Amino acid sequence: MIKIADFTLFFLFFVSSSSLLLAQSQLPNIDPQDKASLLIFRVSIHDLNRSLSTWYGSSCSNWTGLACQNPTGKVLSLTLSGLNLSGQIHPSLCKLSSLQSLDLSHNNFSGNIPSCFGSLRNLRTLNLSRNIFVGSIPDTFLSLKELRDVVLSENRDLGGVIPHWFGGFSMNLERVDLSFCSFLGELPESLLYLKSLKYLNLESNNLTGTLRDFQQPLVVLNLASNRFSGTLPCFYASRPSLSVLNLAENSLVGGLPSCLGSLEELSHLNLSFNGFNYEISPRFMFSEKLVMLDLSHNGFSGRLPSRISETTEKLGLVLLDLSHNRFSGDIPLRITELKSLQALRLSHNLLTGDIPARIGNLTYLQVIDLSHNALTGSIPLNIVGCFQLLALMISNNNLSGEIQPELDALDSLKILDISHNQISGEIPLTLAGLKSLEIVDISSNNLSGNLNEAITKWSNLKYLSLARNKFSGTLPSWLFKFDKIQMIDYSSNRFSWFIPDDNLNSTRFKDFQTGGDERFAEPPGKVEIKISAAVVAKDELSFSYNLLSMVGIDLSDNLLHGEIPEALFRQKNIEYLNLSYNFLEGQLPRLEKLPRLKALDLSHNSLSGQVTGNISAPPGLTLLNLSHNCFSGIITEKEGLGKFPGALAGNPELCVESPGSKCDPANIDASQEEIYQNELVEGPISIWIFCLSAFISFDFGVLGIFCSARARSYILQTKA
Repeated sequence: MIKIADFTLFFLFFVSSSSLLLAQSQLPNIDPQDKASLLIFRVSIHDLNRSLSTWYGSSCSNWTGLACQNPTGKVLSLTLSGLNLSGQIHPSLCKLSSLQSLDLSHNNFSGNIPSCFGSLRNLRTLNLSRNIFVGSIPDTFLSLKELRDVVLSENRDLGGVIPHWFGGFSMNLERVDLSFCSFLGELPESLLYLKSLKYLNLESNNLTGTLRDFQQPLVVLNLASNRFSGTLPCFYASRPSLSVLNLAENSLVGGLPSCLGSLEELSHLNLSFNGFNYEISPRFMFSEKLVMLDLSHNGFSGRLPSRISETTEKLGLVLLDLSHNRFSGDIPLRITELKSLQALRLSHNLLTGDIPARIGNLTYLQVIDLSHNALTGSIPLNIVGCFQLLALMISNNNLSGEIQPELDALDSLKILDISHNQISGEIPLTLAGLKSLEIVDISSNNLSGNLNEAITKWSNLKYLSLARNKFSGTLPSWLFKFDKIQMIDYSSNRFSWFIPDDNLNSTRFKDFQTGGDERFAEPPGKVEIKISAAVVAKDELSFSYNLLSMVGIDLSDNLLHGEIPEALFRQKNIEYLNLSYNFLEGQLPRLEKLPRLKALDLSHNSLSGQVTGNISAPPGLTLLNLSHNCFSGIITEKEGLGKFPGALAGNPELCVESPGSKCDPANIDASQEEIYQNELVEGPISIWIFCLSAFISFDFGVLGIFCSARARSYILQTKA
């Protein structure tokens, strides 16, 4: 039995090995002419990662990116996407006569698109996206009658006018992607009538002209970020097929035509950043398949549409963005019935009334942005039902009440912005549970009390603003404890005592790329949060944000005393420091350890000593204010303070030289001596005047008393 089993195993091994060898022997060798063409192509380009080092021998299966025909060995497909290849395409590549698919995307190929590509008569797919190609589309493409997919996107210097023949050279063309290039002029009329076309993406070009209707059943139409004008067509030919319609960032006008509601398959509609206006009919309703609707940054007015889309158990809106319009009235309760909603953005409108309590029914919500309206009432407690919430932005309204302790249930929250309202009370201790917080802005409210240690639990904090409230007490020792902090703003409160230096020696403000304008088109301490919410799948939202703020500290307009901690001037990444309008003393620390400093305001304090040599170190300093202090000495022209007019005003013992006037040290010493002598003289004179006035006041008081009959009678009676 053992021998039979051994024989069986040997036989199975022999059969499998023979099958493997037979299969390997049937793998085609590369056609010799195609092989020679590929090797010439390889030596003409730069292959930094040696991705094409496998191109040797004759077996097609060993060559990276190749697929060959069996048994001829003719190359059918060449896929070299994302291999960090560069250089210009050698014409030898055009000798692959059987090539059906060519994908060179995500590389650094440069130069013109080879005109010899027109000889690839069997080519069905051409993908040259994300390279550095320049020039225009070669006319030789007219010969590519079998082409179905042409993707030339993200070649920024590829452009010119889209050829008039582009929609007619191949009756098989289904997909055209020329997005993020530099094409200009009007859309070729041939593209409007190409029956095979299903997918057209021309986003981010310089195309112009009146937007016309397409005469074929498109599935995806993306003309965003161009300069198309006119009104919105009905897309009747695409009624049973159109799934994605993106016309954002154009110059389209007019209203929202009711015929759009007949697009049966529409799932994504983006009409943002146009000139649309008028009211939206209350009976207007999209299909139940709509998952993303963005009508933001237009001029729509009237009440918010109450019935946007029917929702089912499995389908429904995921993103609704009606922000930056002129909608008015209450927030319709029907919006709280969109069970699938993950992002609700109604900011920058004219909405009134309370935030609906039923908003807590939207358990999938990740983003709520109701800022910049005229909403009243308080933050509804039911909002804790949105337990997946990442961003709650309700700033610039007329909300009142207190911050409820129960908000700690929103433990996934990253952004909390309730600034510019009338919210009062203290910060609840329970908010220590919001450990995911990264941006907190509760500025410009009526909050009060001392700061509790709940804030210290926000270990991921990047931006914190408590400005323009009524907080009091001493600044906490944990003020600079946060490891990821970018901006701290405690300005315009009633904080007193000293600036704590705890944690300053170990803390380093993180190196953030703020990308701000160095000339400060906005105030340097201003923060802008750009949230990106996009539907990446049928029911999935992608959430991200950019924090546009300078790296810095603002403790201005408080009651702080003492000296500025020297460790504060060792935070090498600080760009903005504002300690103005306090009672700070001592000398100005040297600034050479703040190489990135762009804005410094220490005005309206009691700082003293010499300024010379302390302020010229940071090369990017564009805003400086040291006015209304007690600085002394001479500032010469070479200090380079001419670009900061008024920066040293209100320092009487400080002389600033200008091109037309020089400071005389003798005059400054004389003036200081005069001030000293005046103080010596004014002292005794003041005392003498006080004594004289007191004596005169006493004499006239006594005289006045004795001039009164009732007083004189009372005093005489007392003596008796």
